[in-house]
Amino acid sequence: MKTIIQSVKGTRDFYPEEMAVRSWLHSELREVSESFGYQEYDGPFLEKVDLYAAKSGEELVKEQCFVFEDRGGGWVTLRPELTPSLARMVAQKQNELVYPLRWWSFGPFWRYERPQKGRTREFFQWNIDLIGASSVEADAELVAVCIRFFQQVGLKSSQVHVFVNNRRLMDSELQSLGVTPEQKTGVFRLIDRREKLNPEAWKAYAMELGLSETQFDGIRALLADPDLWKKSPDLVRLFEILEKMGIAEFISFDPQIIRGLDYYTGTVFEAKDMDREGRSILGGGHYDNLVGDVGGEPLPGVGFAMGDVMVSLVLQKYGCLPTFERCPAQALVTVFDADRLPASFALAASMRQAGVKTLCYPDPVKLQKQLKYADRMGVRFVIIVGPDEAAENMATVKDLIRHTQSTVPQAQVVSTIQQFLDNPPVL
Repeated sequence: MKTIIQSVKGTRDFYPEEMAVRSWLHSELREVSESFGYQEYDGPFLEKVDLYAAKSGEELVKEQCFVFEDRGGGWVTLRPELTPSLARMVAQKQNELVYPLRWWSFGPFWRYERPQKGRTREFFQWNIDLIGASSVEADAELVAVCIRFFQQVGLKSSQVHVFVNNRRLMDSELQSLGVTPEQKTGVFRLIDRREKLNPEAWKAYAMELGLSETQFDGIRALLADPDLWKKSPDLVRLFEILEKMGIAEFISFDPQIIRGLDYYTGTVFEAKDMDREGRSILGGGHYDNLVGDVGGEPLPGVGFAMGDVMVSLVLQKYGCLPTFERCPAQALVTVFDADRLPASFALAASMRQAGVKTLCYPDPVKLQKQLKYADRMGVRFVIIVGPDEAAENMATVKDLIRHTQSTVPQAQVVSTIQQFLDNPPVL
């Protein structure tokens, strides 16, 4: 037997059933994004490594990017995220754009990570950003967008939650503990990894960063303080706005939300399954200098990203995925024999022109096989034009749901189907 060549590790095959989920998700994301006035955009799938090396931290570039040398001798990578591309695009046309920008995108990304539940090396991601506004209200809008999506797809606050923190708040608290600027990035990473390491390993990591026992105890106390957010005017205002919007039930403060990327400077947030199963559903936050870092004038912004893998698992878990049609066609025109095949194709074409999604069986096989095909594909109507029907320019319309049929003039096939559709059967 021949060996079937396997797909690349960490990638996915989108058979029609999986593709239906992806297309539906894209449609829902579009509706939510546009309801807040966001415009769709996209960037290239390939970027120069330098863009990420300077903007997203060494870990992303050295451990997670698919990096290779192009034929011109330059180093490029499949994009692992979109925000740096967004910053570059804004910088290139900075004086031509109208601010604040509200942009969103849904496309493929690649990260060289260990594949596991909720994580693949190739994934699709929703990116949505507001550029050119530095207010807490801008942060609140992005949090509201992700909550609107949860509501749109039927997820409840008891099932998913958005956890928020603030980098400036944590900067201030860590500074009071004597954490130096050189240690800060490492300490942020320490906080971000608390739930990923056991207590002993987490403390050992803290000691490797050069923290004292007193500093370690102080950090542990910070992470256990549920009222720490009250020291942050930004978070106080954020909760107030979201309360006014009637969505505060979806929001909680969590000092462990720190976000791993280096460019966040203010409010940061992540959405999680309340059962704490798997990775975060989405994550994002406020950044102040990203556009300036790629050569443009400094512009503040806030945004988040949501991968399709984890959110699909959550939607499936809570029964929020819709039932998809196996086949988009509403009708199948059968082929009685080879001589009548052109006439069947002509009838199918006229039905499509009239607005009925129609497929035509491509071979003159036995009628029973064609009927079985329609049933297995979930096509509701079957159109039969045999010798008797053809002689009178008639056609038989079979409704596979009602188990009824009518023989009508071919010119009335579409109106007959429409009558059935306007009067759904009682199941």
